[in-house]
Amino acid sequence: MGVGDRERMEWMERTKEDEAGETGPEGQHSRPGGVANPTAAGRPAPTRAMNTFSPADEEKFRGVRRMKLTATGLLLLVAVVYVLAKWAGNSGAGAWTGYVAAAAEAGMVGALADWFAVTALFRRPMGLPIPHTAIIPTKKDQLGVSLGEFVGENFLSRDVVRGRLRAVGIGSRLGTWLADPEHADRVTAELATALRGALAVLRDSDVQAVVGEAINRRADAQEIAPGMGKMLEKVVSDGGHRRVVDLICVRAHDWLVLHNDQVMDAVQGGAPGWTPRFVDKRVGERVYKELLRFVTEMRDMPAHPARGALDRFLTDFAADLQSDTDTRARVENLKREVLGRGEVQDLIASAWSSVRQMIVSAAEDERSELRLRVRASLLSLGARMATDPKLQAKVDGWVEGAAVYVVTTYRDEITSLITDTVAGWDAEHTSKKIEAHIGRDLQFIRINGTVVGSLAGLVIYTLSRALGG
Repeated sequence: MGVGDRERMEWMERTKEDEAGETGPEGQHSRPGGVANPTAAGRPAPTRAMNTFSPADEEKFRGVRRMKLTATGLLLLVAVVYVLAKWAGNSGAGAWTGYVAAAAEAGMVGALADWFAVTALFRRPMGLPIPHTAIIPTKKDQLGVSLGEFVGENFLSRDVVRGRLRAVGIGSRLGTWLADPEHADRVTAELATALRGALAVLRDSDVQAVVGEAINRRADAQEIAPGMGKMLEKVVSDGGHRRVVDLICVRAHDWLVLHNDQVMDAVQGGAPGWTPRFVDKRVGERVYKELLRFVTEMRDMPAHPARGALDRFLTDFAADLQSDTDTRARVENLKREVLGRGEVQDLIASAWSSVRQMIVSAAEDERSELRLRVRASLLSLGARMATDPKLQAKVDGWVEGAAVYVVTTYRDEITSLITDTVAGWDAEHTSKKIEAHIGRDLQFIRINGTVVGSLAGLVIYTLSRALGG
C-alpha cells in the first residue's frame, strides 16, 4: 500500500469519526475531543457538500494520486540520474557527466522546493510545525473573509452593478417579452393568481376596520357644507333641479287624485269639536280643491310663482352652505349624527365583502373586464417599452436604482454569506475537498519545477564552465 493510499484511508476514517461525533447529547453538535462545532460559536452549520466525499470527488482524488506518483517518480528519476552521473564522473567517463549531474541536481532541488510549496497549501510537510504551512486548513477563515471582501469590492460595487445592468438593456428586453401575447397572458394569469392569494390571506375584519376608519377619518377631516353649496348652486343655475320639481309635482297630483277622501278626512279631523259636521265637510272639500289646483298649476306652469320661490330658496340655501357659519355647523352636526349611526357603519364595513367578491370573481374569469384590461395594458406597455427609448431609460434607471440600493445597503449581509459559510466548513475536510479538485493541476507544478530546475542547472553549470574556462 502506497503513502497516498494510507493517507486516503486515514482521512476517510477521521471523516467517519467526525460525522459520528457531530451530534452530541440533546442534539447539540460537537466534535471529537471536546472541540465545539462552529455552530455553537455562532457560526452556521457546516455545509454538507464540503463535509462529504462524493463518488465524483473520489474519482478526482484518484487522479490526484496518479499525478503525485508521476511527479514523485520524476523526482526519483533525476535522483537516479544524478547518482549515475556522479559515479560515471568519478570513474573518468568524461566531462559530460558534470553537465548531467548539474542538471539532475538542480532538477531535484526544483522538485523538492515545489513539493514543499504544494504540500504546504494543504498540510504540514512531513508533519513538521514549519511556519506558514498548512495554509488552507489554518487560514481558511481568513481566506473566506478575503473572498467576501473581494466579491464585495469587485462584484457588488455601485459602478459594476450599474454598468452590467445598463449593458443588459432590461427595459428593451422586458418590453419585447411583454409585447408577445402569450407572455402577456401568462403575466395576467400570474397576477390574477397573486391577487386571489392576497385577498384570501387578508382577514375581512381587518380590512373592514381599515376601510371604515379611513372613511370616517376622511369625512371628519373634510367639511362637506361648502362643497354641497357649490354643487347646489351649479345645479340651480343650470336648471337641473327642475326635473326633480316636475317629478314631485306629478307624483303629488296623482297622489291627491287617488287619496282625496284621506285628505278631506284629515282636514275634518283637525276641525274644532264645536263646529257643525257639514261645515267641516265643506271646509275639507274646499281645502282639497285648492290644494289640487295649486299642485296642478305648479305642475303645468313652468313659470309658476311657487317654482320661482323654490329657485330663490335653493339659491339662498346654496349661499348659506358656503358662507353662513350657523348653517355650516348644523350640516356638520348632521353629518356626524349620520356617520355615527350603526346602520351606516355596518354599510361601510360590508362594502369590503362585496368589493372583494367582485374582484375575486373578475380575477378567476379569463374573459372578465378586469383581466382583459390588464392584458391590454401589458401588451401596450410592452410595445411602448420595446420602441420608446425614453421609457426604456426610465425602466433601466428604476432597475439600476433598486439593484444599487440592495447591493449597497445589504452588501455586508451578502458577503457575510460567503465568510460565514466558509467559516462553517471543517478545515480538514475543506482542504481535502479542494485538493481533490485542484490537486492534479498542482502536481504539474512539481513536474514543471523538476524540468525547469534541470534546465536552469544545466544553463548555470554551462555558463560557469565557460566563464571559468
